[in-house]
Amino acid sequence: MNRHDRPVNGIEARVQFLDGEYRVLSPGAYVRCGVTGEPIPLDELRYWSVERQEAYATTEASMARAIETAG
Repeated sequence: MNRHDRPVNGIEARVQFLDGEYRVLSPGAYVRCGVTGEPIPLDELRYWSVERQEAYATTEASMARAIETAG
């Protein structure tokens, strides 16, 4: 089962994104992708921006945001 097959239930977490790690400020089951709005379970969170303080569901979403803000 992967991220797209499994529903995410519960409360959205508040997270502070740091270099190489993140700190949970308010407990929850997931955060939302800053590009797609897709819920990302915390145990599957791999991509985020410290500068923009947002999470990304995929590397493609991360690159899309980088290109968007660079232009």
